[in-house]
Amino acid sequence: MMELKLIASKIYEIRALKVMLDFDLAELYGVETRVLNQAILRNSSRFPPDFMFRLEESEWHSMMSQFVISSQMTRKRSSLPYAFTEHGVTMLASVLRSKTAIMMNVAIVRTFIAMKKSIIDMKDVADQLLNIKERIGVHDVQLNEIYTAIENLLDSNANQKNWVDRERIGFRKA
Repeated sequence: MMELKLIASKIYEIRALKVMLDFDLAELYGVETRVLNQAILRNSSRFPPDFMFRLEESEWHSMMSQFVISSQMTRKRSSLPYAFTEHGVTMLASVLRSKTAIMMNVAIVRTFIAMKKSIIDMKDVADQLLNIKERIGVHDVQLNEIYTAIENLLDSNANQKNWVDRERIGFRKA
């Protein structure tokens, strides 16, 4: 469970995609970032743009200002980090073949799956809340109609001369 939270904390949303950055993956896999990047460059055909992309300078600076990223001190300013989508992370298992990398890769894929499930669950809850809101809206209209009817009855009864002298409703004594 702790591993899931740790991994989830290293998943960012960039360009409307859930991604992990090269230095975070290298840390999780227990290798240096440069080693990870060299393995990727040697197998670049396995990483099309929808699996991996390099951050733009503005994206990187935005991330550094929003998050405390330890890699910003050690990384060369000229080299921007790579971002890996879920499919790119899965492809890393074929490039990094150590036991640690494979086990960590399984944990990362499970984290992505858990995040998707929680998003689907949240969508279900949102749909249910919308349904309740619509039903309450209908009931609210009906309650307003009932209150209006009661007020009209009270107003028409107020026009009667006296409650005591009013004509009784129901059975009469003979």
